[in-house]
Amino acid sequence: MKAKGYACAIVSAITYGLIPLFILPIKQIHFSLNVALFYRFSISALFLLILLNYTKESLRINRSELMTFMVLGGLFAMSSDFLFLAYDYLSAGIASTILFVYPVIVALIMAIFFKERITFVTAISLIITLAGVYILSTKGSAFDINLTGLSIALSSALCYSLYIVKVNKSKVRASGVKTTFFSLLFSAMYYLLKSLLWKESLLLPNVNLLLDIAIFGLLTSVISITTLVYAIRYIGSTPTAILGALEPVVAVLISVLLFHELLTLQLIIGIICILAGVLISIVFSGSKDSKEAKREVSL
Repeated sequence: MKAKGYACAIVSAITYGLIPLFILPIKQIHFSLNVALFYRFSISALFLLILLNYTKESLRINRSELMTFMVLGGLFAMSSDFLFLAYDYLSAGIASTILFVYPVIVALIMAIFFKERITFVTAISLIITLAGVYILSTKGSAFDINLTGLSIALSSALCYSLYIVKVNKSKVRASGVKTTFFSLLFSAMYYLLKSLLWKESLLLPNVNLLLDIAIFGLLTSVISITTLVYAIRYIGSTPTAILGALEPVVAVLISVLLFHELLTLQLIIGIICILAGVLISIVFSGSKDSKEAKREVSL
């Protein structure tokens, strides 16, 4: 189960890191993000509805589950909202990177409110990961970043952290696919409400945009969130959050290779630090599991 959990967390991180690849072109043509995200989450929910129908899993939910899914959908939608707003103040690579202080927020929430012990290895991994995030947020030797953009990106991180913790501590026993379906459904409703309040047209200008949004939803919502839910259940909130540090690496690489963000030594060092933090978490956790397994066999 541990190996599956790590694999799910890595897939979730990489696919979520692809967001700039889809969202920046939408912003460049000045199409409504509320409408685009409504279709992103609606189409994603439709993909999962087809899958749930194929597996014949019941869609019935009780009042408690309804409230949980509404909270999950709202948190994920607000995290996306804040992240894309931060793109207006920061480069996509930097905004996506600032989002990933969320492993620290998750670890602190779990430690303060749920008494989860922060191990020495976890602490070292978090410190190295944070160092990478800090390096990616500086110019020269000074911390030089738009404070409004920083605040908005941190708000996105907080919402994402609360989403992870809520999934981990929820008493809902629905499958990962069912949980993701309802999360996406309520995220779509969030953006539909925003679009109606802003009096934005729900019409799409062409089929190509619809296709782009469908692929956007499949990769960054269906695959990313489903594997995230399973990763949290297999290995817990904190390891999943730490592995999520791969997301800004993907986002930065996309920004550099496709959107001409300058590749500097600081970017390279920051990415190396983030990868080092992730690898420490995997290697030492795997080593610990192996020793515990051997001890159980010997007993």
